[in-house]
Amino acid sequence: MVSFIIDGKKVEAEAGANVLQVARKYGIVIPTLCCHESVAPSGACRLCVVEVKKGKRTRIVTSCLYPVDEGIVVETKTDRVLNVRRLVMQLLMARCPESEVLKDMAKEMGIEPQPAFHPDTDKGKCVLCRLCVKACEDVVGASAIGLSGRGKNKKVGAPFMEDSKTCIGCGACAYICPTEHIIMESTDSKRKIWGRTFKMQPCDKCGRYFAPVDQLKFISDKTGTPMTELAVCMSCK
Repeated sequence: MVSFIIDGKKVEAEAGANVLQVARKYGIVIPTLCCHESVAPSGACRLCVVEVKKGKRTRIVTSCLYPVDEGIVVETKTDRVLNVRRLVMQLLMARCPESEVLKDMAKEMGIEPQPAFHPDTDKGKCVLCRLCVKACEDVVGASAIGLSGRGKNKKVGAPFMEDSKTCIGCGACAYICPTEHIIMESTDSKRKIWGRTFKMQPCDKCGRYFAPVDQLKFISDKTGTPMTELAVCMSCK
């Protein structure tokens, strides 16, 4: 265990934890878009910056990546920190001016709803947080989507921006997306995402459609579980 100061309060945490985790544990709110408990942090959105004093040095760091250390002093609401967060949010709003999630976060941060920079019109609601890519690779194991392009032209999508051949239609990317950029359309028997339409599997017991057939086949191939066992929804197991 290590002890340190955060916003004037002495706290303790296990070695290896990051500042954001400890702040959340103690009820200290730090805004973030790219951090989710299901995947490793990446520091992509830069909204979670805090000010850390270690010895004689004070600097701005991303709290989701900065490991706690004995004796450090963390400030989450200094003028310097808030100014950095405002700038980052203004840049995100310029990239995705139609995002209601960003507008709501900006309002909480006291930022004007209109972007301070010239707004893009072709980025949708994607803030390049990478959560969808990491969930697909690290949690699902399908690696059906990734990042392509450079700089302002970087985008998320299937290889070569064609219909994904490895997507299994699980929808993990859409569920984890913080800004609702990824669109998944579902009916009882079909689901459409990343340019493909997936057939849904009806439960062998209750008849309710509950998962894409491709997803169940993927699980069957990975685990060796027979499809007959997988063709039963969680409610009927």
